[in-house]
Amino acid sequence: MKLAELPLRLATGAFILNSGLSKRNLPPEAAEGLQGMAANAVPQAKEMEPTAFGKALSNGEIALGAALLAPFVPSAVAGAALTAFGGGLIKMYLSTPGMTAEGSSVRPSQDGTAIAKDIWLVGAGLSLLISGLTPKKPLIGH
Repeated sequence: MKLAELPLRLATGAFILNSGLSKRNLPPEAAEGLQGMAANAVPQAKEMEPTAFGKALSNGEIALGAALLAPFVPSAVAGAALTAFGGGLIKMYLSTPGMTAEGSSVRPSQDGTAIAKDIWLVGAGLSLLISGLTPKKPLIGH
C-alpha cells in the first residue's frame, strides 16, 4: 500500500465497517426495507428472506470495511471491491422511484440526497484501483 492511499482506505474502511457492524442485528422490518431498495437495482434480492438479506448485507459491509483497513490487501483489490459496492449503491439510487428530482435522471431529490452522495465511494474505489495498478515509480520525469 502506498502512503498516499492510507487516508482514503482509513476513511472509507472505517465508515463501511461501522455501517456493517450497525446492521448486525437489524429488526426484520428494517431488513425488509433495505431489501426492497436493493431489489430496485438487483431484482434477485427479493428472493431472499429479509433477515438473511440483512445478515448478508452486514457481512458484506464488514468484509469490505476490513479489506480496506487491512494493509496486506492490495489496493487494486480493495479499490475494485469498493468501486463495485459504490456502483451498486448508485444503481440502487438511479433505480428507486423518487430518488431523483422531477424532470432529472441524475440530480437527486430531497429523499435521494442521502444515497446520491455515495458517488464518493465510486471515486475513492477508482482512485485506489488506479493507484494499485500503476507502477510505484513515475513513468515520466523525476
